[in-house]
Amino acid sequence: MTILSGDNAAQRRKAFIGATSGHLIEWYDYGVYGFLAVYIGQAFFVSNDPMTSLISSFAAFALSFFIRPIGGIFFGPLADKIGRRRTLVIVLILMSGSTFMLGMLPTYASIGLAAPVLLVLLRCLQGFSAGGEIGTITSFIAEYAGPKRRGFSTSWLMVTAVLGLVLGGAVANGMTHLLGASSMQEWGWRIPFLVAGPMGIVSMYIRMKLEDSPEFKALAHAGKTSKAPLKEVFQWRRAIALVFFIITLHSSIFYLLLTFASTYMSKVLGFSSGTTLTYVVVSSLAAAFVMPLGGKFTDVYGRKPFLLVVGVAATLAMYWFFHVAPEATPQGFLLPLMAVAICFGLYASSTYATMSELLPTRIRSTGIAVAYNIPVAVFGGSAPLLSTWLIKVTGDITSPWYFYVGTGVCSLVALLCLRKDDFVAAAAATEPPSTEETNMPAVQEVRAVVS
Repeated sequence: MTILSGDNAAQRRKAFIGATSGHLIEWYDYGVYGFLAVYIGQAFFVSNDPMTSLISSFAAFALSFFIRPIGGIFFGPLADKIGRRRTLVIVLILMSGSTFMLGMLPTYASIGLAAPVLLVLLRCLQGFSAGGEIGTITSFIAEYAGPKRRGFSTSWLMVTAVLGLVLGGAVANGMTHLLGASSMQEWGWRIPFLVAGPMGIVSMYIRMKLEDSPEFKALAHAGKTSKAPLKEVFQWRRAIALVFFIITLHSSIFYLLLTFASTYMSKVLGFSSGTTLTYVVVSSLAAAFVMPLGGKFTDVYGRKPFLLVVGVAATLAMYWFFHVAPEATPQGFLLPLMAVAICFGLYASSTYATMSELLPTRIRSTGIAVAYNIPVAVFGGSAPLLSTWLIKVTGDITSPWYFYVGTGVCSLVALLCLRKDDFVAAAAATEPPSTEETNMPAVQEVRAVVS
């Protein structure tokens, strides 16, 4: 019997609902900036060239991602030492507080250069807290779920991430549609950030009521938590490298669909705000809809074959997305956008389960924090900036495809290198709370899942 077998269904549901509700708010807080980048650029990065202001705004967006690995290095080991739940509460307080303060910032017109400096500092604080969120909550949900349910259970983290971003996008784009660009530029951009305050208080209360995962509590009770998880995690260099490159495609297509596509459609292709809002919401919801289906499929039939097939499709879909752009109409652009959305949803459905199964419990949060946050910073957070820069320097609106297709190739190579033994080694290395016999079914379950 595995260490999760004594955990009843009601307790799992409580942990699942509590953790994911907080995750929803985290992603609303973090993602709303991307949807307001146009207004933030003009308010904080004053330039005669609107494209330069937009690039500066996306640069601040990207910078926060490069702070994420630092947050992961700080919070990942903390979660492996003091527990998942307590760490999740801390990162939520930091995220919601910094987002609320961003809505209160004076603009460049009021305080000059101090305005963009303060903006960057708050974005860095957001990145710092977000870096601690993903490794901790993925470990929390994966450990509650157990091997035979990890794909389905962790897929809901991606669903809530998408829904959080959709919520932010709906608020930002909806206000633009209702208020108009001038009112949004003058004061409306602040409201989505200010909403983070009360939302954060509610989410913090929910997370404080949770109990830690059964696997972590068992390790803590047995005195087998890692004393130096950051040092220990580098004994798993192969697993870290595999997670890094598998997440490369996950990162780029995530921020293509959920951040850059909105700006691309409105500012580059000239679609109306109403069309942009509709397309962003519909494509994002379609991606969210297929995520649990993909996660459940890989629980039964295995991760690697599924991710390989979907990874190829996602890479081709991203090429198609940009290839049709020069002659795109709103009607003609919907199909490639939906192809990207469906491929993103299916690929992202099982990446969290995969990385949680490649690392043992005692250093899982640290390992995910290190291996996940770096590719997200390099290939995800920089995606809008690199895409906008490529278009500016080449004058070709299709040019971002080089970047996105490159990320797809990187992930496909990593998936080809993935072996069953990589999963089995992590399961076998997970220290059981009692005897070797306690751990053997868990290893057998993992063998079955990855076959």
